[in-house]
Amino acid sequence: MTGSREARARPLIGADVVVVDVETTGLAPEEATIIEIGAVRLSGGQVTGEFFSLVNPATEIPPDITDLTGITGAMVAGAPPAAVALSAFLAFARGAVLAAHNAPFDLAFLTSGCRAAGLAWPPAAVLDTAVLARQLLGPDQVPDCRLATLAGYFAVAVTPCHRALADAQATGEVLLGLLAAAAAARPSAPGPAAAAPAGPAADPAAADPGPPRELHAASA
Repeated sequence: MTGSREARARPLIGADVVVVDVETTGLAPEEATIIEIGAVRLSGGQVTGEFFSLVNPATEIPPDITDLTGITGAMVAGAPPAAVALSAFLAFARGAVLAAHNAPFDLAFLTSGCRAAGLAWPPAAVLDTAVLARQLLGPDQVPDCRLATLAGYFAVAVTPCHRALADAQATGEVLLGLLAAAAAARPSAPGPAAAAPAGPAADPAAADPGPPRELHAASA
């Protein structure tokens, strides 16, 4: 992340932002569950904390998901259950704007997991980097708005690889790049209106579309 990019992004986001990514056993939260959560906390355009946890899904991980993510049943066997991992994530993200790439997917699993665990999902604004990219970048800049494409366009330091923390790190850098682009294009504007409430009554889908590691939330 370049200093100039961070400086241009700061006026658009005053609050802390927690960029989150989840890996799951499938595509639909009513049929699948979370197996990994990764997140980074941004304050003033700087990473101030990271969160990572594998999650024991209490079910087998399909072979195609292992092929995609590299996460095996042996890796999650000693991981915390969803209720513990989600509770720790909520504590890490408390008070922040949430951000994700194709946010309806991640938010659907997070909110569904919290409901199943009896955890209250807090009201929070949500930034979707896929939506922002479609608003700010044209086909002459990127052929599509996939995370890997945007990561290449903004020359981010971390390559997306279908692991939650790496993808959250890449998404955070993409977010800063997009906000810097918005600031450069509209320096007097308050910023793109891509934040939407995602409280208990909100439907996230309404937005545009080695060995086990211990649960931790480490400040940078």
